[in-house]
Amino acid sequence: MNMDTIALCEPDGGADAQPLLEAVLASGRWSDGPMRESFEQVLAAWVGRKHAVAVGSGTLGTWIALRALGIGPGDEVICASHTWHQVAQAITLAGATPVFADINYWSGCLSPEKAAQRITPATRAILAGNTNGHPAAWKALRELADAHGLRLLEDSTEALGSRYLGRMVGTFGDVSVLDFSAPSALCTGEGGMLLTDDDALAVELRYLRQRRLADRSSVSVGARVPLQAGMSELTAALGLAQLAGLDERLAQRKQVETWYHQQMQSFEGIKPPYLAEDVDEVHWMLYVVHLGKRFTRSARTQMIDDLRACGIESAAYSHPLHQQFFYMNAHDGTGRQRGALPDTDRIGDRALALPLHTGLDPAQIQYIVKTLKDTATNVGAGAAIYL
Repeated sequence: MNMDTIALCEPDGGADAQPLLEAVLASGRWSDGPMRESFEQVLAAWVGRKHAVAVGSGTLGTWIALRALGIGPGDEVICASHTWHQVAQAITLAGATPVFADINYWSGCLSPEKAAQRITPATRAILAGNTNGHPAAWKALRELADAHGLRLLEDSTEALGSRYLGRMVGTFGDVSVLDFSAPSALCTGEGGMLLTDDDALAVELRYLRQRRLADRSSVSVGARVPLQAGMSELTAALGLAQLAGLDERLAQRKQVETWYHQQMQSFEGIKPPYLAEDVDEVHWMLYVVHLGKRFTRSARTQMIDDLRACGIESAAYSHPLHQQFFYMNAHDGTGRQRGALPDTDRIGDRALALPLHTGLDPAQIQYIVKTLKDTATNVGAGAAIYL
């Protein structure tokens, strides 16, 4: 990327990254070692969970979690089609069937009411996400899951530090999933984490994650087939370094959000950022605006091109899974026509992600918003932008 471009995200390794990385390189232990164990312990404590299991990515972690819960071919998992990190694809990898339910338009998260309409005798679990940092309606989702005897998986790959009913996200699922690829506030390049309070489940997650050296002398090897989906010591070192400064980084990102809010007031018809009932705090992954009804998907694409020409990286926030080629052509009925998930289609066509990271300053935010306003006027004939 051009050095003058304002990037969508910019990872910050923190002051401790280099010495931790050098310690790993000097140790001769580059995988399955003490750095990963330390990262797991510190992150579990930060979120407030009993167990953390480091994995190669959020998608791999969700695949492992589904296998650990015994979910596979013939089973259905209800999920949203609207997301940035497409963790729901793990359902397909596990051999189960993703059943797409619509979202709450305001929060962008899976709607408990609409999820309830999709439950069948084959349903085994609900996978819900904290979309772009906004917590899902976990109280209602837990009640729904318990009422039907379903497992509840929490996709928290887009949320770090957000709080709901006094608890941090990542604490609501039977298993919760984090991802540390860009544009996460804790970015290690790749990697993820599974969180649970269930002792037996944690053991199974660790077994399915990868075959360890100690397993080679075990007579039980081969009872189940593990993945090679662990996290390297180098990745864990980056994670520990980032975690040490995460609270400060989240506070800095909040300041950037404030600068955005101030500049966005120049748009006629602007709506304030949404905060659902029972949500205490939201830490957004990216600054996402919802374009007005006059804008089409192609108009958003033109705006992305215009912003890029002006040195600003932006992106379509979501390409809904149910509109993607694989699912549209699937023979298991997962593909759904446009209009079947109206709120997902509405946001999927017009949600635009703007840069959000600690390297931004007020002048850059002012430039981003002014450029956005200019291209919106040119492309949308003055149509309003709704946050």
